[in-house]
Amino acid sequence: MEQVILFILTFIVVFIGYEIFIVNRAKKNYKKKDKKIPIEIKYLIKKYGIDIKKINYFQLLQVVAIVSSLDITILVTIMSLIDKFIFKILFVVVCIIPVILISYRIVGKKYRKKMIKDE
Repeated sequence: MEQVILFILTFIVVFIGYEIFIVNRAKKNYKKKDKKIPIEIKYLIKKYGIDIKKINYFQLLQVVAIVSSLDITILVTIMSLIDKFIFKILFVVVCIIPVILISYRIVGKKYRKKMIKDE
């Protein structure tokens, strides 16, 4: 039960932080002529050929916020199950990149299919 509470609280805190610091700034910058795009969306554009003009940019921002929050939450929850500090750090260092790449691969493929379907 403790792990479930940790998972939910971590997700809520990370998601709210992500919304405040990344999503809100990206929305404000997108409306200006500046158009600074978060690095996660730049990765999806380059790697999966997602065209921002064909999809809902603000919906993509929300999906990226949820995915990033979920990635961090999963790693923190699993890390809390490990006893030794050095193993916790080792686990995070080894697992963070694969978890992020796998989750963004799923998002990228979903949006690529959506773009192809809409054409």
